[in-house]
Amino acid sequence: MLKLKKPLVLLLLLIAAGFPARGDTLYQTNPQGKQVIVHRDAIVVKDDPSFILYKHFELKERRVAKIRLSRGATTYSIATSGPEERQQIVAKWKRFGFTATLVDQAGKSVRVFDLYLDFYPPGGRGSLLESVPARTTLPVLIEGGGADELDFEKLAQIEIQGEKLRVTLRDGKAVTARFLMPTNQPAEARFLGITDQYDPANENVFDFAIPLQQVKEVRFE
Repeated sequence: MLKLKKPLVLLLLLIAAGFPARGDTLYQTNPQGKQVIVHRDAIVVKDDPSFILYKHFELKERRVAKIRLSRGATTYSIATSGPEERQQIVAKWKRFGFTATLVDQAGKSVRVFDLYLDFYPPGGRGSLLESVPARTTLPVLIEGGGADELDFEKLAQIEIQGEKLRVTLRDGKAVTARFLMPTNQPAEARFLGITDQYDPANENVFDFAIPLQQVKEVRFE
C-alpha cells in the first residue's frame, strides 16, 4: 500500500474539505514577463515598497507562519481578498492546525487553535528568539530514558507540576519527563495560537500566548 507523506495527506484533506481558495494570492513576474503564483490562500498584512509581509498555513508543521518577502528588483503583485474571504481562510487554518484546551495555574481554561511552541527572552522582555525555530513538537528529557521531540500529533494530554511533565500519548501510554530547552541561551518557552476572536488583519500569527511555566494542563483534541 502506498504510504503518503503527512504534508501531502493534509493537502488532500484541505482540497476534500471543500474550502474555496479565496485568500490573497501573490504573483511574481518572471524574466519572460509571465505572472507566476508565489503563494495562494495567504493573508497579506503589509504591502510596503521594499517588502511584503504575509501569513499562510505551513502544511509540514500544521501551524500559521509569517513570511517577509523582499521586493528587491523582483516585481510582485497581489490579488487581494475581502474580509469574508479572509475569515474563510482563518477557518481553514483553525480546522487543520492543532487544537487544544489550555488550563493555567489559576484554573482558567481557553480553547486554542493552531497551537505551537516558540521561544522568547525570559520574563517576557524582547522579541522572539529567531535563532530557535518555532515548532509543533514538545522537546523533553524522558525520565529513565533520553531526549526526544514528541510531535503534537501524538499527544493527548500534558500535565505540568513544577519542572515535571506527565505526557499522555494518544495510544494511551504515559511518560514522565522534563521540558528540554532547545538552546543554551536564556529563554522562555511559550504556547501560542489563535482563538475564536482572532482578527485576520492581525499582523501576528497568534492572539493567545502563555509561558509554559504558567500552564497546568494541555488537552489536545
